[in-house]
Amino acid sequence: MTFNEVRGDLFAYEGTGESTLVHCIASDFALGAGIAKVFAKMGVKRELCEKYPKEWNGRGYCLMTDTNGVKTANLVTKQSSFGKPTLETLKQALEDFRDKAEDIHRIAMPKIGCGLDKLKWEDVRELIQEVFADTDKVITVYYL
Repeated sequence: MTFNEVRGDLFAYEGTGESTLVHCIASDFALGAGIAKVFAKMGVKRELCEKYPKEWNGRGYCLMTDTNGVKTANLVTKQSSFGKPTLETLKQALEDFRDKAEDIHRIAMPKIGCGLDKLKWEDVRELIQEVFADTDKVITVYYL
């Protein structure tokens, strides 16, 4: 795995279909705050609602979408958009994404779980690097 952190706008650099974009959502598919609102405006929310049931069994998981040529890994890390994820549910969602991402080489994301969800970036960075350690993925994290 190659891991990079870059100052810049995720959508300005990676929203063109070169990378699979990653972000965190709740199982209610609200996508009503933070960076999730940008994904909703792109049509990801509509696709999620049409394609997947809104369900939560206490474990994190990943739902893949391909909206207008933008591939997105939607990491479901909590039941409600008003709740908070844990490092464990984020790890479960990342592992599910890794297992579904055999044909994906480039991954781009914001500092997932660290904005409105309030996880510490140092912990999340370590988790990402642990989950993807033995892969050939190129992961780029964008921050403003």
